[in-house]
Parts: sequence; structure tokens; C-alpha cells
Amino acid sequence: MAGKDDFVQGFVPNHNHGSVDYTSVSDGHVHQCLDVTSPPIQTQDGSHIHYTEGYVVYEDGHSHRYQAYSGPAIPVGNGMHVHYYDFYTSENDGHRHRVRGVDHPAPGNK
Repeated sequence: MAGKDDFVQGFVPNHNHGSVDYTSVSDGHVHQCLDVTSPPIQTQDGSHIHYTEGYVVYEDGHSHRYQAYSGPAIPVGNGMHVHYYDFYTSENDGHRHRVRGVDHPAPGNK
């Protein structure tokens, strides 16, 4: 079994990623976005992506929903990889927010 600090070559089939981010400022406020992805979805080019869906934290009297896919795996050294994400929330209260960033590293360098 690989620990969180162990170097892992190749693809780890059963993993997910977490992230903690803030949305863009819209209508004078932000929401915190706490997220955990689905297990990996392999792509034809040998990489993988992740699906995610959920709600941003309730703020300013409302919340927003999101559904999105990450970008492909990005090796970051030490046998770990991350994914870039860039998506918009649903519209609520007359506005929506953008969420973008990089999730937390997970084992595997592919």
C-alpha cells in the first residue's frame, strides 16, 4: 500500500482529489468551494480526468450548484499529480461565479 508521501510510478486506478477554493467575486461577494472529485476517468491519450458536482457554501442568502470535469493529469514530481479546473457555477440571485485552480496532489505520476 502506498502512503501519501510515497513515490508512485504510473496510473493509480482508484483515487480522487480534494480542493478548497473561493469563487470569483460577483454581486459583491464570494463563496467557498469545498470539493472531492469522482474516481478517475481514463482518456484515449493515456491520461485521465475527474468529474465533480456539488454546491458552493451558502453565502449572501443563496448558494450555487456546479457540474464540471477537470483537465488531464499534470505530474508535479515525487510521484504525484494534480488537475487544473475552470468552470462556472449555476446562476442564482441574478449572477454566477467562476471557480478555477488546481486540486490537491494525489498518488501516481500519470
